[in-house]
Amino acid sequence: MAEAKLILQEAHRFEAEIKRSRFIAHAYPVADADAAMQRLDAVRDPEATHNCWAFRCGERYRFSDDGEPGGSAGRPILAAIDGQGVDQVLVVVVRHFGGTKLGVGGLVRAYGNTAASCLREAPKAEVRHLVTLRIFLPFAEANALYLVLQRVGGEKGEEDYGADGLRLAVSLDAALVPDFVRQLNDACRGKAQIAVDDAAAG
Repeated sequence: MAEAKLILQEAHRFEAEIKRSRFIAHAYPVADADAAMQRLDAVRDPEATHNCWAFRCGERYRFSDDGEPGGSAGRPILAAIDGQGVDQVLVVVVRHFGGTKLGVGGLVRAYGNTAASCLREAPKAEVRHLVTLRIFLPFAEANALYLVLQRVGGEKGEEDYGADGLRLAVSLDAALVPDFVRQLNDACRGKAQIAVDDAAAG
């Protein structure tokens, strides 16, 4: 099941000076990989020494060191994105060289920390993956179902009272499904039939 993810609510900028070099991080919310690349083309600073970047959109990601030593810029930026659980985001860290070389280790820290600080400050929202469960159980177990639903925080959908029992659709955060199923089976002594609605789950 998918976990909750964070997305940016708006673009954010963060600047740091490290051994006389200016590192300026820009974080942008992006819908997909194509949007990330279009945004990148629009925000590159031609006067900067380097425009290093990374994006994450679900399973798709890319990064670039833009002339810095291999692995010293793009990958640390991506690590900062993943470390904070942010999705659908592009982070560009612009460097204006100040005359002092940082070495590979220093660059990794500079790019990674600048990206992480930018994302930490940026306004974010949690997006949860909802699934729909189709539940069937005997009428006698309906109250137990409602109590579990209230405890876990699911949302009740359409109900159908048939001759053989109650059918109910429940919308629930995917991360809570295992706990909900366990509690419901305990409360109903295994008499509930539970299926995930694949169409609703996406």
